[in-house]
Amino acid sequence: MNMKRFFKPALLISLAVILLAVVLTLCGRGMNLGLDFTGGLSMHFDLGQSVTRDEVAKVLGGVEYAVTIQGAGKNEALVRTYLESGVDEVQELFTYTLEKLQKTYPATVAVGDVSYVGPVAGATLIKNAITSVMIASVLMLAYIAWRFDFHSGVAAVLALLHDVAVMLAFMVILRDLIEMNSSFIAAALTIVGYSINDTIVVFDRIRENAKNKPELPKADIVSLSVRECLGRTIMTTVTTLVTITALYILGVAAIREFALPIIVGVIAGTWSSNLISGYIWAWLEEKFPKKEKAPVEDDEDDE
Repeated sequence: MNMKRFFKPALLISLAVILLAVVLTLCGRGMNLGLDFTGGLSMHFDLGQSVTRDEVAKVLGGVEYAVTIQGAGKNEALVRTYLESGVDEVQELFTYTLEKLQKTYPATVAVGDVSYVGPVAGATLIKNAITSVMIASVLMLAYIAWRFDFHSGVAAVLALLHDVAVMLAFMVILRDLIEMNSSFIAAALTIVGYSINDTIVVFDRIRENAKNKPELPKADIVSLSVRECLGRTIMTTVTTLVTITALYILGVAAIREFALPIIVGVIAGTWSSNLISGYIWAWLEEKFPKKEKAPVEDDEDDE
């Protein structure tokens, strides 16, 4: 099977997903940013009875809240609201929210975690997230360039950036299912490590095949290497997805916010490691071939 024929379709599909996310963002349907990024107040209440999101939102009318219902009995409400005025207003808003709930559920309301994130902290989180991905990319470029060659390092880093871009794109497309918060940062960094491991396995096979079969074109070497790794890749990806999908289906909201980006990232990482990164390496090798060392001439006179 010539794997190269999948390279352009794979790249076009990825670009289409990213372009769709860009268009949605320009149309006002960007990421559903959580309080970790926007700043605000998060309050967790046990209402002691089964409720719906619309019921709780109606009770709390008057303030723009984001309500999530949790718990096996659908009795827990996670109430979040953007708070622009700062820490001084936190107690006042919390008291207002609690009083509203106690009027409707007078004997059953129990207060859980209450946390406040300021806008400055949210901006710092975004900056640190971008910095973390950039540092990871530079270090991985340096490592792979040392372990293999510079072209392999460039191809691997481009594949990593592809994976993160696809994850961000799906955060836009699936904004009604998940919000962007600190769990996404953890998921993105996890996928960076997961994807680079898969890429290194493929590049290791490419290096061995390039050494053993130097007469083959670079793209054919990549196709051969991907085919040799395909069984391992399928088994690793399927077992990982089964586990993470189970967490997404059975887990609470906080777990789902971490699991969904991981699912997208695992698929994107497998996609890029096997169908994109190797062919980027082959293209770089053909466009920028390494200079062969000139043979050393023997200057000694024949006796």
